[in-house]
Amino acid sequence: MELAQLIRDRRSVHRFEDKEVPVELALELLDTAVWVPNHRMTQPWRFIISHDEGKRRMAEAVRYMKEIREPDPSKRQETGQKFYDKIMAVPMIITVIMQENTNLLVREEDYASASCIIHNFSLLAWERGIGLVWETYPWLLEAHFRETMDIRPGEKVLGNLHVGYPKQIPAAQPRIPAADRVTMYGS
Repeated sequence: MELAQLIRDRRSVHRFEDKEVPVELALELLDTAVWVPNHRMTQPWRFIISHDEGKRRMAEAVRYMKEIREPDPSKRQETGQKFYDKIMAVPMIITVIMQENTNLLVREEDYASASCIIHNFSLLAWERGIGLVWETYPWLLEAHFRETMDIRPGEKVLGNLHVGYPKQIPAAQPRIPAADRVTMYGS
């Protein structure tokens, strides 16, 4: 597929078929996705791939956090189970993490590079018939989640990529043409 068309066709996918994504394929796509611009070549990223029974670790941590924060005691178990089931229904979750440099400028450059990896991965996956959505949630920052998933001090979680074969592909959302947002200087 032509790159311009691939960029226009890619969608954020929220519903997946009940079909596992091969770990070897995810690793292959990540190996290509890391070829991003990275000023200073810090390459601060790492990835946690949770699949099959490995998702259970994350799902149990999230269930626990949701249950203890549910203000209505009669709804705690139901709330926790809802989030547990949601995580377990995703074929593969890739947690994207970066080491936070103490230099703010380097940290911002690193964040931009790591974000490009996510986009590269999404395009490479789409080309292979795999969809994903980049999710961020407050619990990614919580100590219990970080401890459960072995996220170290000084590391930032950019988000979880929910990865799988699309069950439903959403319609395209309109985009504002770049020309409408360009300021031109010069003749």
